[in-house]
Amino acid sequence: MITFNERNINNIKRPAFKGTGSNFALKAADLFLKSQENLSSTRFIQDTATNWAPKAIFSRSKADFAEMSFLEFLESGIFYFAAPLLGEKLFRNKIFNKFQPNVFRKVVNDQIPHTVEQITKNPVLTEEIKKRAISTKAGIVLACAIVPVAEYTLSFAKNLFTLKTFKKSNFNNIANLDKNKNEKEDKIQQQRVEKNSKKQLKKAAIISAAGIGLGAILALNGHKSDKALNIAKTILNPGEAIAKLVKNSGIKSDKLGKTLSKFSLDFANNNGKLALSKGQLALTAILGLLGYSKAAEDRGKLDVAEVWTRVPLVVFYTIFGSELFEKGFTKILEKKNAFPDILKKSSKGGFSTPTRAQLPKLAQQISKVKNTPFEKELARLTKEKAFISLVPYAFSLIFMGFTLSAITRLFTQYRYNKIVKDKTSNFNKDVYTKLPSVFKDFNYINQNVASFYNL
Repeated sequence: MITFNERNINNIKRPAFKGTGSNFALKAADLFLKSQENLSSTRFIQDTATNWAPKAIFSRSKADFAEMSFLEFLESGIFYFAAPLLGEKLFRNKIFNKFQPNVFRKVVNDQIPHTVEQITKNPVLTEEIKKRAISTKAGIVLACAIVPVAEYTLSFAKNLFTLKTFKKSNFNNIANLDKNKNEKEDKIQQQRVEKNSKKQLKKAAIISAAGIGLGAILALNGHKSDKALNIAKTILNPGEAIAKLVKNSGIKSDKLGKTLSKFSLDFANNNGKLALSKGQLALTAILGLLGYSKAAEDRGKLDVAEVWTRVPLVVFYTIFGSELFEKGFTKILEKKNAFPDILKKSSKGGFSTPTRAQLPKLAQQISKVKNTPFEKELARLTKEKAFISLVPYAFSLIFMGFTLSAITRLFTQYRYNKIVKDKTSNFNKDVYTKLPSVFKDFNYINQNVASFYNL
């Protein structure tokens, strides 16, 4: 049995889980928790696989598979790498940091991860440092407008990729909806897809460049003007400005005001580093939906219908659904008094669970109280923590991945079959109405003779 003392409690090493049977399951649970709480690269691989694999299984053609893969990998890259690479490493530490005089550079840069409220209420900071920090933060957010813009434009890049690679712009052909033969590609439609895609990509480049330029101006000069500083605060926390407008318009609802005021485009603070926040996630996901829809318009009504069948649910789940499902699941566990050592109420009224790194310390405390082996308690806590994380993850994989992908494709095929059936029916009606009257009379006589013999 491993023994510990209070001095090295924070340096507890996680024992390696080896062996077969239950130990194999324990090792798998530990690896799963590690993937859930690890850096962007691990989450990128995990979430891309979760979104990509179901669609890959239900892909309908080589073109469908290729453009879906193109979209999913680039989209995950935007979500998991854009904020830390652009916001943190490039704009904060390489570019915007150089805008400050040497005497202010370090202290201003240290304040960037903190919220506007934390900066303004910090008694140690001078007013000039506060203004410089807030204006620089807003400048970085403006410069990172490239992220939601890239998400919006990604669908147009996908259209161009499919057109250039597979010479296809007709969604019916890309999705292989006609199993017998493909529809003839329309050259005019292909030209429209190419022209609009290139137009959107150029527009995205201009907007991104403008965002970087305006962000640099704000970071350089925002601290010199109260008006510029107010603009900076609005950029970081637009929800507060929206809440004021709603209140001034005559809508008096404290609950609505509090909800709106929470909307922020500021970065999340990940141990002193800039990370994607929920507000940024919401903006990027919503613009992604609009981009999906506009790009689909160039390729046909069925593409638009498929987008609006699937993507709004994905966007809602991405922004709200995952958190709502996890909260609901933890409440069920709490009512059943399940996993009391892992699941505990936080000071804010919700529920919190220890991280994977905190489990050894918790296991050591429990083993002392219960006088049980440390390894046994750590194994139990690891399994319980994995179970709490695995159920929401499995829901996301099964429902948002496989089920939604399958249903979407079935609905698209159903719509296509219905359109073909309606066209055939209308064609037959048109042909019949254009027949000479003698053929109509013959058909009428033939039907009556048949009914006579049936009698």
